[in-house]
Amino acid sequence: MRIFGVILAGGQGRRLGGVDKAMLDMGGARLVDLVVGRLEPQVEELAISSNTGAGLAALGLPILADAAPLGPLAGLLAAMEWAAPLGADYIASAAVDCPHFPCDLVAHLRLALEGGGTIALARAGRVHGTFGLWPVSLRGDLAQFLQSGAKPKVMDYAARNPLAYADFPDEAAFDNINTPQDLARLRAGLKA
Repeated sequence: MRIFGVILAGGQGRRLGGVDKAMLDMGGARLVDLVVGRLEPQVEELAISSNTGAGLAALGLPILADAAPLGPLAGLLAAMEWAAPLGADYIASAAVDCPHFPCDLVAHLRLALEGGGTIALARAGRVHGTFGLWPVSLRGDLAQFLQSGAKPKVMDYAARNPLAYADFPDEAAFDNINTPQDLARLRAGLKA
């Protein structure tokens, strides 16, 4: 099973005043650097889904723009389109605004798939749809879903498929940054 990864960093950061979350400083490292450090060792190849690409080229990773601004699913589709001709079977996705996700995320997602299901999603207290293992073979179906005019919600699309869940005990591992308060809390956690 060949697993490639994508960091979903195409959001507009509206609740943070329109800042690029990937570039946020987290105590001397950018948020994107922390997420790359966690996901890259878990996958064969890694790309970043970003509609600006600003400041990301130095990472030396492919930067994938959305064909249309339709949220994380558009980033996931861009990753599938990038990975398919390279021979990937699955895309492991992670959100750029969540710097503490488990370093064994992909292993647990893969184990969950062995129990049945087409897509595996992370679950810690609740389901975290941007942390999943998605078969590249769904790219045509996902493209049709995004073109259908349906609301492009990750969980709405995922629910159209048999799901497996990888359970994680620590809900805080999936804390993300949406507001200035979230940013302050997670920065304080890094110092502690």
